[in-house]
Amino acid sequence: MRFQTPLVPATLIRRYKRFLADIRLEDEREVTAHCANPGSMMGLAEPGMRIWVEPNDDPKKKLRYGWRLVDHENGHFTGVDTTVPNRAVRAALIARAIPELAAYPNVRPEVKYGENSRIDFLLTGEGMKDTYVEVKSATLSRVNGLAEFPDSVTKRGTKHLGELTAMVEQGHRAVLFYLIQRTDCTSLAVAADIDPVYATAFDTARAAGVEVFAYDTVITPSEIVMGKPVPLGVVASGSLG
Repeated sequence: MRFQTPLVPATLIRRYKRFLADIRLEDEREVTAHCANPGSMMGLAEPGMRIWVEPNDDPKKKLRYGWRLVDHENGHFTGVDTTVPNRAVRAALIARAIPELAAYPNVRPEVKYGENSRIDFLLTGEGMKDTYVEVKSATLSRVNGLAEFPDSVTKRGTKHLGELTAMVEQGHRAVLFYLIQRTDCTSLAVAADIDPVYATAFDTARAAGVEVFAYDTVITPSEIVMGKPVPLGVVASGSLG
């Protein structure tokens, strides 16, 4: 998935009100950029960080820049736009590029199910179980090479796990799909110390038959591309293994 407009480098001054970030461009201008990430962004929003932003000239948008990447200045990047995983996974599903899900000819996004919920993707095919796919963006890393989810308490995420479990109990197939938006991680684990309730719900879901996939990404200032599957790792306070 290529960025619509070439990204430009900047320096983060501060992130605030969840969706706003004051930045300094290379020409020393200070402007406000949109931050498409409602999460805590733990470890990714420190003042002085080198970032990449996407300019736009859309008159409908109040802000002329959107924050897209954190540049770790060691050849690695993190994508901070939480809308990217759904777009990347949708493209991969339509292209049948995810082997575990490639058999399904029909991909429907944002389908109502459960208790006032919407599943990211419902996959269907003649003679096949309906498959409910929930996508999560993983950007936290506190241990070298290990991505973690979540980066803050997520009641919504816990609810989704319960909904997926219910789908399996009703005879359907359910998938929790983590897309790691970091290029420096080769495995993924649940951050049980951050949200033990989510970790418990995760264990319950897996025991019930909810499938868990984790894929990495290839990220440059030109594009973000879904990569290959990665193993489920472990942390001292919880595990995925």
